Amino acid sequence: MRKTLIAVMFASTLPALALAMPADGKHEGPRGKHHAPHMMMKELDLTKDQQRQMRTLMGEQMKNRHEITQRYLAKLPEAEQKAMQDELKAAAEKRRNDIRALLNPEQQKQFDEMQKKMEAKRAERAEFKQWKAERDSKKS
Repeated sequence: MRKTLIAVMFASTLPALALAMPADGKHEGPRGKHHAPHMMMKELDLTKDQQRQMRTLMGEQMKNRHEITQRYLAKLPEAEQKAMQDELKAAAEKRRNDIRALLNPEQQKQFDEMQKKMEAKRAERAEFKQWKAERDSKKS
């Protein structure tokens, strides 16, 4: 089961890696010459309508990848699901700390405010999902 999970996680990241990696295999960082997918849109000189459609397609791909991953994760024992969630949370926290360490004090203050706003949005979204699930269960 663990091998299946690793394979699913690896497979789910391949499309993102393929989009992010330039054709020459050289990556110059988050604001470098090869910043995809925004750079791809700019280099292709897409119209506003094409950019909108591209964002829609990429959003659908992310949602589809998430649904597939969740389907396989649901098959894992609860202890392994929790371990994975804990590891993902720890990795996200490390990434936030690493990013924050790169910033000057003023940027850190702005970054902290952005993090608070994103957390508030996540909480609001979770509350809405819970309300919606309760509403839907009452309709059934």
